Amino acid sequence: MTSDVSNRRPLLSLAALSTNDITDIGNIASRYGLEPEAFAGRLAGTKVGLLFTAPSTRTRISFWAAARGLGCDVLHLGHADVQISTGETWSDTGAVLANYLDVVVVRTNGPQSHLAELAVHVPATIDALTLEEHPTQAIADLCAMREHFGDIEGLRLAYLGEVNNTARALAFLVCKLPFHSFDVYSPVGSGFSSEEVDSLNALCGRNAVRQHDELPASPDAVDVVYTARWHSMTAARQDPEWLSRFEQFAVTKDLMKRFSGPREAVFMHDLPAVRGQEVTSDVLDGISVTSLVQRQVYHKASAAAAALLWATGASS
Repeated sequence: MTSDVSNRRPLLSLAALSTNDITDIGNIASRYGLEPEAFAGRLAGTKVGLLFTAPSTRTRISFWAAARGLGCDVLHLGHADVQISTGETWSDTGAVLANYLDVVVVRTNGPQSHLAELAVHVPATIDALTLEEHPTQAIADLCAMREHFGDIEGLRLAYLGEVNNTARALAFLVCKLPFHSFDVYSPVGSGFSSEEVDSLNALCGRNAVRQHDELPASPDAVDVVYTARWHSMTAARQDPEWLSRFEQFAVTKDLMKRFSGPREAVFMHDLPAVRGQEVTSDVLDGISVTSLVQRQVYHKASAAAAALLWATGASS
């Protein structure tokens, strides 16, 4: 059964959601991950458009799988399938889509503001990745951490490498939920700006986010070491020496030991990975350490289902 139109709402950024909203979405995702069949047909007849103008493997397939499991009718749209590719505005595109679709799930390499233009016309617009943020990835990560640790309260996270949309979503997650801290280790110019760090810490009312330009021999112990691809999937770096600036942040078995305290740190990655660059295969595959990567992949569908249910007002 489709949801009441008046209950539909956008899911564009974790920063725009309350702690209660994020908690609700996370709880739905965790329940879905445990028993997806219990949600079968919950959104029967809901028309969902997957508008992906940027490459995607896991996010697109997981939204398709979740939508189908919930009983939705799904339409796939690529960059060449909509007139955005010929110069039509996102607002005008949204006005058209609103006649036919109940939900639009959008992945682009562009600004989040484009999705806000769509949401004016299609309230249940979901950010499946933009230049600034990847909110559903953070929900999948939340599920994986809850599953492994039992509770996320007091968890310490370290993020290594370039700050991207995944790192931003994780930072918002840490600041909105009862994590302990989020230490970011990035080359100069590749991390959060000082203004962003100040804004994030103001959001949670404490110094939970710390930015580091170098990796010390004995970093503060954490529970989770997280990294992501060091460069965009679509844009080449202009600096020919960029890789040498990142090498100290590569995640290896030895680095994982350096970050471990009384409890062994676990490894996380949003994928796709460049094996042997930001992480070695033995870490990524969980041979030498505990890796949550495949559980993150599994919970992509959990996060997608939760986003669809919450955005359509059918989560209760």
